[in-house]
Amino acid sequence: MDAARWERIQVLFHEVADLPGPAQRAFLETECRDDPALMAEVLGLLEEDARGESLLDRDVANVAGQVLEQGIPPALLDQDFGPYRMQRMLGEGGMGVVYLAERADLGSVAAIKILRDAWLSPDRRERFASEQRTLAQLNHPAIARLYDASTLPDGTPWFVMEYVEGVPLTKFCEEHASAMPQRLRLFRAVCEAVEHAHRHLIVHRDLKPSNILVKPDGSVKLLDFGIAKQLDSLEGPVDRTRTGLRLMTPAYAAPEQILGEPVGIHTDIYTLGVVLYELLTGRLPFDLANRTPGEAATVIVEQGPERPSATARETAAGGSPLPSVSKRAWADLDVLCLTAMRKEPERRYRTVEALIRDVDHYLAGEPLEARPDTLGYRLGKYVRRNWRPVSAAAASFIIVISLVVFYTVRLATARNAAVAEAARTQRIQRFMLNLFQGGDEAVGPADSLRVVTLVDRGVQDARSLDAEPAVQAELYETLGSIYQKLGKLDRADSLLRTALAQRRALFGSDHAETAKSLVALGSLRVDQAEYKEAERLIREGLEMSKRQLRPGHPAIASATVALGQALEESGQYQEGIKVLEQAVRLRSAAGGTPTAELAASMRELANTHFYAGHLAVADSLDRLVLAMTRTLNGERHPLVAEDLINLGAVQQEWGHYKEAEQYYRQALDITQAFYGPNHYKTAAGLTVLGRALRFEPQGNDEAARLFEQALVIRERVFGKVHPQVASTLNEMGGVALARNRFAEAEVLARRVLAIYRTVYGGKHAFTGVGVSNLASVYVAQQQYARAEPLYREAIEIFTESQGAEHLNTGIARIKLGRTLLRQRRYAEAVRETLAGYEILAKRTDRGVSWLVDARKDLVVAYDSLGQPEQAARFRAELADTASKAVNVAKRR
Repeated sequence: MDAARWERIQVLFHEVADLPGPAQRAFLETECRDDPALMAEVLGLLEEDARGESLLDRDVANVAGQVLEQGIPPALLDQDFGPYRMQRMLGEGGMGVVYLAERADLGSVAAIKILRDAWLSPDRRERFASEQRTLAQLNHPAIARLYDASTLPDGTPWFVMEYVEGVPLTKFCEEHASAMPQRLRLFRAVCEAVEHAHRHLIVHRDLKPSNILVKPDGSVKLLDFGIAKQLDSLEGPVDRTRTGLRLMTPAYAAPEQILGEPVGIHTDIYTLGVVLYELLTGRLPFDLANRTPGEAATVIVEQGPERPSATARETAAGGSPLPSVSKRAWADLDVLCLTAMRKEPERRYRTVEALIRDVDHYLAGEPLEARPDTLGYRLGKYVRRNWRPVSAAAASFIIVISLVVFYTVRLATARNAAVAEAARTQRIQRFMLNLFQGGDEAVGPADSLRVVTLVDRGVQDARSLDAEPAVQAELYETLGSIYQKLGKLDRADSLLRTALAQRRALFGSDHAETAKSLVALGSLRVDQAEYKEAERLIREGLEMSKRQLRPGHPAIASATVALGQALEESGQYQEGIKVLEQAVRLRSAAGGTPTAELAASMRELANTHFYAGHLAVADSLDRLVLAMTRTLNGERHPLVAEDLINLGAVQQEWGHYKEAEQYYRQALDITQAFYGPNHYKTAAGLTVLGRALRFEPQGNDEAARLFEQALVIRERVFGKVHPQVASTLNEMGGVALARNRFAEAEVLARRVLAIYRTVYGGKHAFTGVGVSNLASVYVAQQQYARAEPLYREAIEIFTESQGAEHLNTGIARIKLGRTLLRQRRYAEAVRETLAGYEILAKRTDRGVSWLVDARKDLVVAYDSLGQPEQAARFRAELADTASKAVNVAKRR
């Protein structure tokens, strides 16, 4: 056999190796219709490959082939996959079979992807699971969404994703004879989806028109993340020794993929350039037909593509219609496309965002950032965009020249800033990836103790970046925010203050970067219960952002949300509601469709209404946010669990404990499925469920088990001194009290208080909660004299940290009044109880149970003081409350 024929066999083998058997034969029948012997040789090679190298491998492969040739049993079509039911097969390929499915309760359709032969190939199973994980991280209107995932009883994995009815990008443009601006807008939409993936550190690696569908309404959907990878898993060369591992489509592959070198963002940028080339010209940049794999590799790695404008002329001369474009416009399109496709990754667009900017420049008739800054080019651009005024004022040519020079300088400055920003972003990205992936010790994502160690190491590394102060400031802010989430508030404070000082020195006291640091530091002050300072910092950052950024900029909305959160935490609920409503309007104006940012703003608004006591409003908002979250992320996303917990909290506050329990169990099921049984998010789900069970008959036993599970997780993740650990200990103390285990309850209450004082200091609202709960332990033992000073301390803390009219202040005063009542100090009891009652009475529907308790205590106190008229007033209110409670029970 001569070399040419053998190379032809190799090319055909690699073209069909990943296709299912029937598709392999169909493909070869077309390609080898004039050479049956060639087809037989390729089929023989495929059979040898299927048999493997050993007798054992050969037997397994033969049995597997027989099983797979039988097809999926018809009964599978009748099987339920969660709420989905199969309808028909849509297609099959090397990574599995795709079915159309219908959701019976909603009447909506979806696509189910099944890895049929998962047991044959651990590598393919891992790729399938990787695609599932990737889709779960992405939330973008131009990316097909993941709805659900699980396994069949035999272990076969499957997942449900959005069903997209559309045609490939290039076919759509061909069928609709799309003009060049329309093609570029479609391409821009694809770029936005890819850029979204990159922001989540995901590289697609297989962008091509068949993976980009255009729906009938003209919107695009990016599909098939089957070989996508996290950036942190792309280090090192590709293993090319494993047969059959073809993680690319050669016609669209970047040179580094062909060479087996590390791939990254620059790889997707190259592939986007190839897709754009095909959109512009109707052809691929390289003709790889009838070439051996070695020849094809040489072409892709070494040969430069012909200019798109020249290829388009050839396509048009051959009779294929293409949109009409002027020569001047083609010059820009050539630069745009070929910059993305440069052989050297470092010479391509630095980011997809930079590519998008140049697409926008072209569509607006503006100079490209990738174009060399020649005066003739700039002047030509300016005159073409402003030909009427230039023609009318030819005598003012010197003004035009001045404007061109100004525009050139401004654009160069903007481009340099963009390049610097991209470089800074990549530098920070590399730093964070090295921090969390480097080192000899494997770090679990939920192991906060090790994360703290890593962040400590990261701070030391960041201090060595004095030559890059902008990068250093960004890292200090990022690491400080991580410390904040981990409850290490002192360390966070030091880093965030340093970041603010550095940005003021670098950028000045009135700059968007400085504003960002002000908001970050203000958010930390909220956690430190320094609410006035928090509000001052965030307001300063917000006003600065409004001055420095365009209206509607995302940073303005983010700062507005931060201000709303600060107002909520300080008990300024009405003002917080106004601010958060403004944030919702800002994010609603950013686009016509729901976004994750909009849902987050509405979620925070619902929380503020909840704490303000507007339970009906909170309930309505929570339900709306839940519907948005399900639309954006599918049914089993962690944010869905968070929204279910919020709904459960409203029901629990209303006293509907069974309904709350149902919401909490749904949330826990989602959280455990997504994060696993040992994640701190799972611990949170266990805690809220246990809290609801405590109010049900015989619920304390199950609640105790749930709290113990949560405590084990939280202590492992956060250590023994952390607010989340204190939260679980607090719930365990409640169970101990209900069981009359007073000594145990006191030990737990003291542990909780010690944690809060250590983390937050003596004047934080959480510390007030700890003090009040310790007092309640003494009340349960009728040790009122020991409880009284603790309640007074709690009132002082709540008044200072949250305000004299806050719900917590009111409840603490009612508790103090009851303690005084038990000591027969009736006049003092009336004063404290009435003060707490008046605070709670101003609220619409929160704190109702404490209002009832206050009325009961006031009846007893006034009777004891010989004031029957006052006692009668509260008796009447109690009777009215009981009547309303009966009516509510009947409605539900």
